Amino acid sequence: MKIVCISDTHGMHRQVKVPDGDLLIHAGDCLGQGTLDDLEDLNDWLGSLPHRHKILIAGNHDWCFQDEPEEARILLTHAHYLQDSGLELEGLTFWGSPWTPVFFNWAFNLDRGQQLAERWARIPDNLDVLITHGPPAGILDTVPSGLGEQSVGCEELALAIESRQPRLHIFGHIHESYGQKQVGRCLHVNASTCTGSYKPLNLPVVLDL
Repeated sequence: MKIVCISDTHGMHRQVKVPDGDLLIHAGDCLGQGTLDDLEDLNDWLGSLPHRHKILIAGNHDWCFQDEPEEARILLTHAHYLQDSGLELEGLTFWGSPWTPVFFNWAFNLDRGQQLAERWARIPDNLDVLITHGPPAGILDTVPSGLGEQSVGCEELALAIESRQPRLHIFGHIHESYGQKQVGRCLHVNASTCTGSYKPLNLPVVLDL
């Protein structure tokens, strides 16, 4: 399966040239202001793309999925929406979750420690593709700081991935750490489309699985 990965388009999806593929994955922060109107435009755009399958999760900017979940799910007709849930497509198993550690009280934020561990405990074993909005601690999760770089990923997510070893982990959230890294069996992909300056310049990541 040819998988095309994007994340953190922040309402600028129409500026992104998305390659053809079998499956498009969007790992959250898909909206600008996070409104239902934003989602309606995103859904129209998704419907114009040729991919057989599309999967979307929410991110910390995607407020309507948190505050108006029923309305948001009804509006999203051109993608599978995953929120602590999974599906199987063409023999591959997927699981998606939007949660990230608390940062300025955005959507889908939880405290580090037990709250996040409880969410990650729901991730099944024998998983092919894990989609989260944020990175695990120590993997494509650094931001500039006064001391150089600071790791801001989720420790509990790192532990969950270490025990389950999915084949592929797609995420975004930390724009500055766009890229790929193989750790054991798992290929981690930070697919952030926007750069640290919120310009949609990073290319979609294309993989075969």
